[in-house]
Amino acid sequence: MTKSGLSVRALIIGCLLAAAATAAVAFGEWVRSTQMGIIQFAPAAVGLLLVVALANLALRNLGPRLALKPGEIVIVYAMALVAALVASRAVLEKLIPTLVLSNYFATPANHWAEVLFPHMKQWAVPWDIGGGAVQTVSRTFYEGVAPGAPIPWAAWIGPLGAWAICISLFIFAYLCQAAILRRQWVDNEKLAFPLTILPLEIATDQAGPQSFFRNKVMWLGLLIPVAIHTLNGLHANYPALPKITLNYDMGNALRAAGRPWDSAAGWTYIQLSLGALGFFYFLPAELLLTMWIFFWFGRAENIVFGAFGAPFEGMPMYPTSLWNGYQSAGAFLVLAGYMTKSAWPYLRQVWQTVVDPSRQEERELLPLRLAVVGLAGAALGAAVFFWKLGMTPGIALLQVTGLLFVTIPVMARSVNEVGLLETETSWRPIDFVTMFTPIQRVGTQTMTALSLTDAVFMRDQRGNLLSSFLDCLRLADRVKLDRRALLWALVGGLVISLVLGGFLGVALPYRLGAIQMDNYIYQGTPLWMASDTAANMQATPQADHRLPLFFGSGVLITLALTFLRTRYLWWPLAPIGLALSGTWGIITFWFTIFIAWLIKTMIMRYGGMRVFMALRPFFLGLILGEFLSAVVWAALAAIWRLYPPPFFLG
Repeated sequence: MTKSGLSVRALIIGCLLAAAATAAVAFGEWVRSTQMGIIQFAPAAVGLLLVVALANLALRNLGPRLALKPGEIVIVYAMALVAALVASRAVLEKLIPTLVLSNYFATPANHWAEVLFPHMKQWAVPWDIGGGAVQTVSRTFYEGVAPGAPIPWAAWIGPLGAWAICISLFIFAYLCQAAILRRQWVDNEKLAFPLTILPLEIATDQAGPQSFFRNKVMWLGLLIPVAIHTLNGLHANYPALPKITLNYDMGNALRAAGRPWDSAAGWTYIQLSLGALGFFYFLPAELLLTMWIFFWFGRAENIVFGAFGAPFEGMPMYPTSLWNGYQSAGAFLVLAGYMTKSAWPYLRQVWQTVVDPSRQEERELLPLRLAVVGLAGAALGAAVFFWKLGMTPGIALLQVTGLLFVTIPVMARSVNEVGLLETETSWRPIDFVTMFTPIQRVGTQTMTALSLTDAVFMRDQRGNLLSSFLDCLRLADRVKLDRRALLWALVGGLVISLVLGGFLGVALPYRLGAIQMDNYIYQGTPLWMASDTAANMQATPQADHRLPLFFGSGVLITLALTFLRTRYLWWPLAPIGLALSGTWGIITFWFTIFIAWLIKTMIMRYGGMRVFMALRPFFLGLILGEFLSAVVWAALAAIWRLYPPPFFLG
């Protein structure tokens, strides 16, 4: 079957949806704190996909030729998806506040003006590094400009242009990685790609009694989250009405139990996400078991340490223990090596394609020669940017290689194989250095640069573009869409989001006042990074000789899990468990994962594949109902300033 290309109408609709997704994130997430793009299956994109699907049903009734083809629906969904992610935590939501926050929150007490400002690069920030704290450009960003007053665009053009170079290099690197990894993950290893199941169902839906939208079981699944979130939304605005509680903080109970149980109190929640339950239904029971077992493995470690009198110590900048964070770093390193080893025969074929121009290659997202050379060039260019920002060449190279070749691929694997909706690690590349030497030894210039780059790229990595590119490639293959056509669509969505989102990211805070907008976005990660960096600069250097032991234990446990998983078919726990055990995604979803494992195990044991397939539409309905509710309540919150109900999506 001939592969379809990029049609004009799909490109036009995709551009409109990319702009709509960007605006939905800007007004829904930044202003009203409704999560629109912070997870890999972005609600903004899903809501727009549903609008397109319903419009397509109407067009199909008017005339089959008018309806969008499956490849066209994939195009418009891909453009909306990447636009929503870029506007959210993938890029803009972290970049813009980071560039201005340290000046606004500098005070005589924290000494930021003395310890941070002198090491900033003027071209990297919109305020004068020699002009003191709380300058007009930062004050009006957080407090808003006077009505009718102009926005200081001139101060922002240079810094945004400079950072756009670095961001473009990383995005290009992710495109190159997607082109290189697609065949190995899709064709050779046949990963599940759980996040593509619902979009594929919608894109390939056909008229008739078997239509997805005529399935009563699907509608039953959809109505459950819609009813719950409608009731909870009404309660949020009219407290006299009842609500259905979907979360419980176990910390209070654990603290009340005293020592050593209180060591496991931090960030231990019971939260149920019906949409996530729908996704996890399609995962192998062994993966589900692995994820919730290792969540409690991390808590059990805390209890054991507490029983021996060790106080709980948090991993810097992450919601897990110090020992678990470094164990996770060791697990990530082993997994990156194992993934490389498993793919080595294929990677040798890729290299042969690079060195032999006469060798034929499959039509990938990018030509493999360009992808390999481009990946190396983008990594080197990003390292040069970090160096110019103030890092030593060695630290700059460590940051970039740690991100591109360890963190991003492993987290992408957790999405494309495990179906994890939210990507985030428990460590940063600089933590490899602090295992052996105090952070102060890298120098104040490097530390200042790290406070910026870690806030933008390393921490809170929700919005992994590599996994989304691979999801889109999987969808393209299933609907016979040409991969190069998908490339142009992805680039279009990215450009629209970067331009429109960049404009809104500066304009909205100046008009509304960032201090009145989402607290986490404008006072979260960049504030913590600046505070942590300034505190470290003023602290006495002190090595922690336990850290290599924690790291080494993570390496050994993951190696043991890998050995058992590959040697014994009956062994249920996957090596990725320890790597994800302390991440926010598992903290958020462990209970939902447990419920999914319980349901899946019971169904497969007592009903078999027949019952599993019969219930498939119900769980797809749960996904659609949860994300539809999130989008509808975001619109209501934006238009009528209503309070949305809580959605436990990330």
